Amino acid sequence: MTPEQLTGQIQDHIEYIADNIGLHKQVVQPWQAMQQAAMDDGFNLQIVSGFRSYDRQLGIFNAKFEGQRPVLDINNQPVDMQNLATEEQIHAILLYSALPGASRHHWGTDIDVFDPDLLAGKKLQLEPWEYDTGGPMAPLNQWLENNCHQFDFYRPYQSFQGGIAPEPWHLSYRPLAESFERQLDINVLTQCLRRKPTVASNIVAKLLPSILTRYVKITG
Repeated sequence: MTPEQLTGQIQDHIEYIADNIGLHKQVVQPWQAMQQAAMDDGFNLQIVSGFRSYDRQLGIFNAKFEGQRPVLDINNQPVDMQNLATEEQIHAILLYSALPGASRHHWGTDIDVFDPDLLAGKKLQLEPWEYDTGGPMAPLNQWLENNCHQFDFYRPYQSFQGGIAPEPWHLSYRPLAESFERQLDINVLTQCLRRKPTVASNIVAKLLPSILTRYVKITG
């Protein structure tokens, strides 16, 4: 992977399998195999979000920092950003939204999944309770726990490790993602952020080592 691919600045490593749903070209086949296996077991396994560009992630990050999008805490309650120092605001955002350039979605190896047939007409919120016992996605959650590893997928954010909040819907294709984790380093990310900086870019730059450790390089 080139630095531009790793950081979502270009997407020539991506194949689109549906409108706005892109995967790394080497992930398409294992994804389709897992999707078929889920179908055989009665699940309509679908992708909510696949590849996400740097610009898209930048828009999300900046909008949350500037108060245009809500920021939630670990209990899914709104955060009062005005009462936080800048560094605390950044970490509050990173709980659910990756730093532009450091999102695993840039790689095309990571996807958010659900089963629309389990929603009974309700809107998906992508919140942990939906995948917990009693939630609409609980049966799919159990299926993923039992089967996703057979197709070389795993869940890097299955439990809280001090960085990203639990995301049971987030799958990562291990054979590629582990390699890309190693390739994404401070130098690659710094050069990317210099081209298109985030808000509070001077504080973000100081936090890069901890951001990589806490929010990206967490292979389980």
